[in-house]
Amino acid sequence: MGDYTIQISTKLIDQLARDDEKVKRKARKPKPKKKPTVQPHEEPLEFPSEPKTTSPAPAPAPGWPLQPPPMFLPVTPAPPPPPATMPEVEAIRSILKESEAVLEKLEKQEAGARQELSKRAKELHDKEFKLPYQNPMPCTQERAGCLECYKTNAKDPLKCAEAVKRFEACARMSVKNATAKADY
Repeated sequence: MGDYTIQISTKLIDQLARDDEKVKRKARKPKPKKKPTVQPHEEPLEFPSEPKTTSPAPAPAPGWPLQPPPMFLPVTPAPPPPPATMPEVEAIRSILKESEAVLEKLEKQEAGARQELSKRAKELHDKEFKLPYQNPMPCTQERAGCLECYKTNAKDPLKCAEAVKRFEACARMSVKNATAKADY
């Protein structure tokens, strides 16, 4: 806030010392105020626009000087703190730049780790859900030829005897091959 000094004069000290030696008076009890009653036949009271100066001014208490009424001043806010010195500001800026560089480095590492993780997840997914090797169905062409013949010759199916014989021969060969492989 600010430094304040108080000066006390010797006259004030003497005056305060004399007041301690005096016998203090007993406080008077205030008298209850009576409300003035207005009689209808009395004259109305006049209120002057300016106070009358005929009454004497109250005398100050003995021993104390007459003081002017207190004067209230507006409260001013405290002054702002002094600006930071230049070396402090430069130190803060350098730390901020270092932090930003570390942040960028961490973001790059995160992006690389994310790509690697997605790549590995895709590889695992492909390995886990890949269907095992299946042998192709034997005699698919002969079977398709037989079905086509029956569709075209629906009224005379005996014309498809040759296609049925080819399909039958193929089926026997595939069964023979399958049993031969199973014996090994």
